[in-house]
Amino acid sequence: MSSRNDPDPQARNIALLIDADNASPDHLDEVLLVLGELGTINIRRAYANWRKPALKGWVDRRGDYSIFPVQQFDIVKGKSVTDMLMVIEAMDLLHAGNVDGFGIMSSDSDFQPLVLRIRQQGLPVYGFGTAKAPISFKTACNRFFDVSKLSERSSDDKTGGKKVDEELLKVLGDAFRASTRDEDNFTTLSELGQRATQISSFSVRNYGFRSLKDMIKALDQYEVKANGDNVVKVRRLR
Repeated sequence: MSSRNDPDPQARNIALLIDADNASPDHLDEVLLVLGELGTINIRRAYANWRKPALKGWVDRRGDYSIFPVQQFDIVKGKSVTDMLMVIEAMDLLHAGNVDGFGIMSSDSDFQPLVLRIRQQGLPVYGFGTAKAPISFKTACNRFFDVSKLSERSSDDKTGGKKVDEELLKVLGDAFRASTRDEDNFTTLSELGQRATQISSFSVRNYGFRSLKDMIKALDQYEVKANGDNVVKVRRLR
């Protein structure tokens, strides 16, 4: 039975589906770490024609990470139908009703309709791909993680990570304006985060931070405080 209403994130059953033809195993550690914070990854499948020599990196690592390899032979030479099988199995999992969220490891825009269909059922989809992934796929996901940034260490600049760009500052500003604020113009960090993810699929990890709180505290534009109930509040300064 699905546990999507359970308040404990670790009670959520997450399915990680990997387009091995379009993803590198080099970032698998980071992907599993991030997705593991969002639920328990009970389903781990990688799709490919495993006879291809180029997939040796996946073959060598799949056993170490308990990833189930799903074989799909190329029906026509030079044309992979792996994506189609991955979509079919994702829909089977969706309609079985036992999954509370999906992780899609790919940079292929072909998965955008799948992501939108899953979200229509009220389930979150977390994308993991490269910076070159099409914007249509990135924005379709609840959150998209740039796998190359997940492994980067924080630098010594004022943000503690990648410099926050103007686009993200606009997202945060729009989210703050849409949030409910008290008489001192503070909103809760949780509401700010919820509003921001409704506007954009950004992830704080793409900027070298482990949490939204760490990111906001590093920005000169915001003030952060915690009250006696340990509720973190945020106010925009400029």
